[in-house]
Amino acid sequence: MKRRDRHGRGLRGPLARPNPLTGEAMPLRYVTRGVATFTACVRASVARIEVSCPRALVGLDIGFEDVPSQLAGWVDRVPLASAVGARPLAGSVQKGRIVLYRRPIEHRASNRRELAALVHRTVLEQLSAITGISLNELDPTADRDWED
Repeated sequence: MKRRDRHGRGLRGPLARPNPLTGEAMPLRYVTRGVATFTACVRASVARIEVSCPRALVGLDIGFEDVPSQLAGWVDRVPLASAVGARPLAGSVQKGRIVLYRRPIEHRASNRRELAALVHRTVLEQLSAITGISLNELDPTADRDWED
Protein backbone atom coordinates (compact mmCIF):
# COMPACT_ATOMS: atom_id res chain seq x y z
CA MET A 1 0.00 0.00 0.00
CA LYS A 2 1.39 3.37 -1.00
CA ARG A 3 1.25 6.21 1.51
CA ARG A 4 0.26 9.61 0.30
CA ASP A 5 3.24 11.88 0.82
CA ARG A 6 3.40 13.79 -2.43
CA HIS A 7 6.13 16.21 -1.57
CA GLY A 8 8.35 14.02 0.62
CA ARG A 9 7.97 16.23 3.67
CA GLY A 10 7.17 13.49 6.16
CA LEU A 11 5.72 14.41 9.53
CA ARG A 12 4.80 18.07 9.74
CA GLY A 13 4.89 18.61 13.51
CA PRO A 14 5.14 17.00 16.92
CA LEU A 15 3.02 13.97 17.71
CA ALA A 16 2.42 15.17 21.26
CA ARG A 17 2.68 18.44 23.11
CA PRO A 18 3.33 19.01 26.83
CA ASN A 19 0.31 19.27 29.14
CA PRO A 20 0.14 22.91 30.31
CA LEU A 21 -0.60 21.85 33.91
CA THR A 22 1.78 18.92 34.45
CA GLY A 23 4.38 19.26 31.68
CA GLU A 24 3.89 15.64 30.60
CA ALA A 25 3.25 14.76 26.97
CA MET A 26 -0.36 14.54 25.90
CA PRO A 27 -1.92 13.76 22.52
CA LEU A 28 -1.90 16.63 20.07
CA ARG A 29 -5.33 18.15 19.54
CA TYR A 30 -6.75 21.42 18.40
CA VAL A 31 -6.89 23.87 21.31
CA THR A 32 -10.18 25.74 21.22
CA ARG A 33 -10.98 28.98 22.99
CA GLY A 34 -13.02 27.01 25.53
CA VAL A 35 -10.09 24.76 26.38
CA ALA A 36 -7.78 27.76 26.71
CA THR A 37 -10.28 29.55 28.98
CA PHE A 38 -10.73 26.46 31.14
CA THR A 39 -6.96 25.97 31.40
CA ALA A 40 -6.59 29.59 32.50
CA CYS A 41 -9.27 29.09 35.18
CA VAL A 42 -7.54 25.97 36.52
CA ARG A 43 -4.15 27.71 36.57
CA ALA A 44 -5.62 30.72 38.39
CA SER A 45 -7.25 28.45 40.96
CA VAL A 46 -4.04 26.53 41.60
CA ALA A 47 -2.09 29.81 41.88
CA ARG A 48 -4.54 31.10 44.51
CA ILE A 49 -4.20 27.91 46.51
CA GLU A 50 -0.38 28.00 46.24
CA VAL A 51 -0.42 31.42 47.90
CA SER A 52 -2.84 30.60 50.72
CA CYS A 53 -1.96 26.94 51.47
CA PRO A 54 1.01 25.57 49.50
CA ARG A 55 1.26 22.36 51.57
CA ALA A 56 -2.08 21.18 50.13
CA LEU A 57 -0.57 20.81 46.64
CA VAL A 58 2.49 18.75 47.62
CA GLY A 59 2.52 15.37 45.87
CA LEU A 60 -0.57 16.13 43.80
CA ASP A 61 -1.29 16.40 40.07
CA ILE A 62 -4.23 18.48 38.84
CA GLY A 63 -5.54 18.13 35.32
CA PHE A 64 -8.74 17.90 33.32
CA GLU A 65 -10.57 15.78 30.79
CA ASP A 66 -13.46 16.77 28.55
CA VAL A 67 -15.95 14.29 30.04
CA PRO A 68 -15.83 11.46 32.59
CA SER A 69 -14.80 8.18 30.99
CA GLN A 70 -16.79 5.98 33.40
CA LEU A 71 -20.44 7.05 33.68
CA ALA A 72 -21.94 3.65 34.58
CA GLY A 73 -22.26 4.41 38.31
CA TRP A 74 -23.73 7.89 37.86
CA VAL A 75 -27.42 7.53 37.10
CA ASP A 76 -28.84 10.91 38.09
CA ARG A 77 -25.87 13.29 37.95
CA VAL A 78 -22.64 13.69 36.04
CA PRO A 79 -19.63 14.36 38.31
CA LEU A 80 -17.67 17.60 38.02
CA ALA A 81 -14.40 16.06 39.19
CA SER A 82 -12.75 13.01 40.68
CA ALA A 83 -9.94 12.75 43.19
CA VAL A 84 -7.58 9.96 44.18
CA GLY A 85 -5.23 10.39 47.11
CA ALA A 86 -1.56 9.41 47.09
CA ARG A 87 -0.94 5.68 47.60
CA PRO A 88 2.04 3.36 47.89
CA LEU A 89 3.12 1.64 44.69
CA ALA A 90 5.91 -1.00 44.71
CA GLY A 91 8.39 0.75 46.97
CA SER A 92 7.44 4.29 45.95
CA VAL A 93 4.43 6.55 46.32
CA GLN A 94 2.03 7.30 43.49
CA LYS A 95 1.03 10.96 43.48
CA GLY A 96 -2.52 11.99 44.25
CA ARG A 97 -4.67 13.19 41.36
CA ILE A 98 -7.52 15.59 40.86
CA VAL A 99 -9.24 15.39 37.49
CA LEU A 100 -11.76 18.08 36.56
CA TYR A 101 -14.34 17.36 33.87
CA ARG A 102 -14.44 20.39 31.60
CA ARG A 103 -17.74 19.95 29.76
CA PRO A 104 -19.95 19.29 32.83
CA ILE A 105 -18.41 22.28 34.61
CA GLU A 106 -18.84 24.55 31.58
CA HIS A 107 -22.44 23.37 31.24
CA ARG A 108 -23.23 24.61 34.76
CA ALA A 109 -21.61 28.03 34.33
CA SER A 110 -23.37 30.77 32.39
CA ASN A 111 -20.38 33.11 31.97
CA ARG A 112 -16.61 33.23 32.47
CA ARG A 113 -16.84 34.64 35.98
CA GLU A 114 -19.11 31.79 37.08
CA LEU A 115 -16.82 29.33 35.33
CA ALA A 116 -13.78 30.60 37.24
CA ALA A 117 -15.69 30.47 40.55
CA LEU A 118 -17.02 26.97 39.86
CA VAL A 119 -13.60 25.65 38.83
CA HIS A 120 -12.03 27.12 41.96
CA ARG A 121 -14.77 25.77 44.22
CA THR A 122 -14.49 22.31 42.64
CA VAL A 123 -10.70 22.24 43.07
CA LEU A 124 -11.07 23.37 46.70
CA GLU A 125 -13.66 20.69 47.48
CA GLN A 126 -11.57 17.94 45.92
CA LEU A 127 -8.42 19.13 47.72
CA SER A 128 -10.29 19.24 51.00
CA ALA A 129 -11.59 15.71 50.49
CA ILE A 130 -8.11 14.33 49.73
CA THR A 131 -6.04 16.24 52.28
CA GLY A 132 -8.53 16.79 55.09
CA ILE A 133 -7.70 20.52 55.16
CA SER A 134 -10.74 22.77 55.65
CA LEU A 135 -12.00 24.96 52.79
CA ASN A 136 -11.32 28.13 54.81
CA GLU A 137 -7.71 27.12 55.35
CA LEU A 138 -7.22 26.27 51.67
CA ASP A 139 -8.55 29.67 50.57
CA PRO A 140 -10.04 32.07 53.13
CA THR A 141 -11.42 34.36 50.39
CA ALA A 142 -13.28 31.65 48.47
CA ASP A 143 -16.62 32.18 50.22
CA ARG A 144 -16.79 35.78 49.03
CA ASP A 145 -16.18 34.74 45.42
CA TRP A 146 -18.79 32.02 45.55
CA GLU A 147 -21.54 34.25 46.99
CA ASP A 148 -21.15 37.03 44.39
